Amino acid sequence: MKRRESSRLNSIHGTKSKFPRLTRLLNEVKASGCCGFSDEEIFSMAVHCIDEPTIEIGKPMTCGVVVNRHIELNEEEKAEQKALALKRFQDEELRKLQNRNSSSTKSLRSAKKPKAVKPQENKQPELSLFDL
Repeated sequence: MKRRESSRLNSIHGTKSKFPRLTRLLNEVKASGCCGFSDEEIFSMAVHCIDEPTIEIGKPMTCGVVVNRHIELNEEEKAEQKALALKRFQDEELRKLQNRNSSSTKSLRSAKKPKAVKPQENKQPELSLFDL
């Protein structure tokens, strides 16, 4: 009896989940082991979830979904996006240079100055012409 109750609670029509069909779809995608699907594949999975009244939902999951879309931009928008990308690139390169310069100045400051070398005293007695 408990199986039937849990089955009924996990079915799409008997669940309290806000988006049970989406949860089922995500679980089906995860179970497939694939990382990419065409629109038609996702649509057929969604239709299957809708058509089956007692399909198992599975556990809710936290995940990210990436949707690839081709966006048409007009010439003005393209120029704007290009300028933004160039600005971001310049800012990033400037930040790298500043980090590199700040780390090199820190290393110069922290580098120990070489100690002055004292001329060593010659401990050998000087020989004179008479000592030879």
